[in-house]
Amino acid sequence: MRRSWWRRATAGVVVGPLCLLAGLGVLGPRAAVSSPSTPVLLAAGDIDGCGSGDGTARVIDGIDGDVAALGDNAYPSGSASDYAQCYDPTWGRFKNRTHPVPGNHDYDTSRAAGYFRYFGAAAGPAGQGWYSYDLGSWHVVALNSNCSIVSCATGSVQERWLRADLAAHPAACTLAYWHHPRFSSGTTHGSSTTVGPLWQALYDNNADVVLEGHEHNYERFAPLSPSGQIDERRGVRSFVVGTGGRSHYPFGRAITGSEVRNSDTFGVLQLTLRADGYDWQFIAESGKPFTDSGSAACH
Repeated sequence: MRRSWWRRATAGVVVGPLCLLAGLGVLGPRAAVSSPSTPVLLAAGDIDGCGSGDGTARVIDGIDGDVAALGDNAYPSGSASDYAQCYDPTWGRFKNRTHPVPGNHDYDTSRAAGYFRYFGAAAGPAGQGWYSYDLGSWHVVALNSNCSIVSCATGSVQERWLRADLAAHPAACTLAYWHHPRFSSGTTHGSSTTVGPLWQALYDNNADVVLEGHEHNYERFAPLSPSGQIDERRGVRSFVVGTGGRSHYPFGRAITGSEVRNSDTFGVLQLTLRADGYDWQFIAESGKPFTDSGSAACH
C-alpha cells in the first residue's frame, strides 16, 4: 500500500526523498489504510452534534472500507470536547480507518486545534490539512477548502503542492475531497468559487471524482469543467455529501450539471474503486428509502 512520498508497512516507515515536495509540506507517517482487492471508500460530512451521527455511523458499521470525513465532523465548534463527547462515540469508532478534512466549524476553534489534535497525523500537518494516499490503484487527495485561512489561490502553497502531488502520481484514476463544494444547487451556501484553482489543477491532471460537504444535502453532478460546463470527455464528477447527520438544507433551482438531489435523508456515499472505474451508491440510514447508484469509467 503506497502513500505519497511516505510508505507505511507494519514493520516501519520508509521515506522517499523529493526535495521540491518536501519544501511544500510533506507528510509524516500515518495509520495504514485498508487494501482490499477492490477498495471501498465511505464518505459524508457535517456529521455529529452529540447524537446526530448515530444513524450514519450504524450504516458504516456494516461495511468494510476506508472512511472520508468531509469536514464539520463535530459540532458546534470542532473543539476538543466536541470531538470527545460528540464525534468519538459515533464515527470515532472508525478512527483507525478515517481520512478526514476540516470544515469551517472546525476553525471555530482557533487553528482547528481540536480537529488536528483528535485526528493527529491522520489529518496531515497541523496548520495545513492536506495530504494524499493510495487506495488500490487509485490516488486520493484530501484538501483544505477553508481558503480564507490556508489559501486555495493559484500559486498558493496548497495549490502548488496539489499540482506537484498529481504530477508525481499519474494514476489511471484520481479522487479528491474537501469541505466546501465548488458546485451546489443549495441555497444556504451554494457554490464556492474560492476552491476553483483546486478544481482547475485536478481537471488539468485528468482527475475523475471530487467529494464535498458543507451543504447539508446530497447532490450528484455530471462531469464538469472548471467553469461549470458539462464535459463528458475530461470533466470531474462531484458529489455533495453533507448528509452525515447534523441537519438538512434546502435546494434552489438546479444548476448546470445537477443530476440527482435529496434534502431530507441522512446517509453515506459508498464508492467502490475499481482499477478502471468506480461504482457509487448512496446508502441511507435505516428507514429511509432514498438511494442513488451508478457506475463510470475513469478518464
